[in-house]
Amino acid sequence: MNQPNLDRLQVFLDIATEAALAGGTVLKSLRGKLEDIQEKGRSGDLVTEADKQSEAEILKVLHRHLPEHQILAEESGALGNSDSEYLWAIDPLDGTTNYAHSLPIASTSVGLLIDGVPSVGVIYNPLSGELFRAAKGLPATCDRRPIKVSQTSELANSLLVTGFAYDRRETSDNNYAEFCHLTHLTQGVRRLGSAALDLAWLACGRYDGYWERGLSPWDIAAGVVIVEAAGGTITAYDGSPFELNSGRILATNGALHDNLSQALLETPALSSWK
Repeated sequence: MNQPNLDRLQVFLDIATEAALAGGTVLKSLRGKLEDIQEKGRSGDLVTEADKQSEAEILKVLHRHLPEHQILAEESGALGNSDSEYLWAIDPLDGTTNYAHSLPIASTSVGLLIDGVPSVGVIYNPLSGELFRAAKGLPATCDRRPIKVSQTSELANSLLVTGFAYDRRETSDNNYAEFCHLTHLTQGVRRLGSAALDLAWLACGRYDGYWERGLSPWDIAAGVVIVEAAGGTITAYDGSPFELNSGRILATNGALHDNLSQALLETPALSSWK
């Protein structure tokens, strides 16, 4: 991998920030004013004019600064130079269901993969004003202040967060058993509806661990960078190397990682719960 130097990564980080803020401006302006809420083919998988307009603003920024790069955007799909080593993974509105119901847990997420490795990430919640940023070799920050993961090492003392895939009604591989099992082993498990913010809040110590399945690269590319830069650990459920395209992620503060991985592997089938 031909990793750019830190000065170049800082340039990419600043561009990602400009893009995330541009998309966030749209989300602020349309909050509570949606007129066109649709489903994208799966029950509960919503898209609104806010998703589309936010993505358009993010794309404008990236096309202006980096027209030679390729892009993977949630609403527009694959764009740009498919031979480029640089791939931007964009979620213009992560937490669309929350946003459509005026719940202020939603964000823009802009991540950059270099030769397939998540290397730059920016997550912006325009409804709270919080801006999370990081790049490989550069510190993770929230509103330009350094952040670090928590130090919790025991499941019994931990607070976790997770989510559920859109196809949870049609498949037994739906995360319900893990949610129930870990609720019994911890101080609590939250489900907030924005994978990007789940990772950002893990990075700043609000949560100790996060797992989820049914994810797309644009959901987590930026958050992976921020968690790792904040001192966290990212793997597959079983502790093997993380694969962005697998749709599954286990992210923790590091101290809790082995315990949470083992608990996931030991989760009893949902049918055994009384």
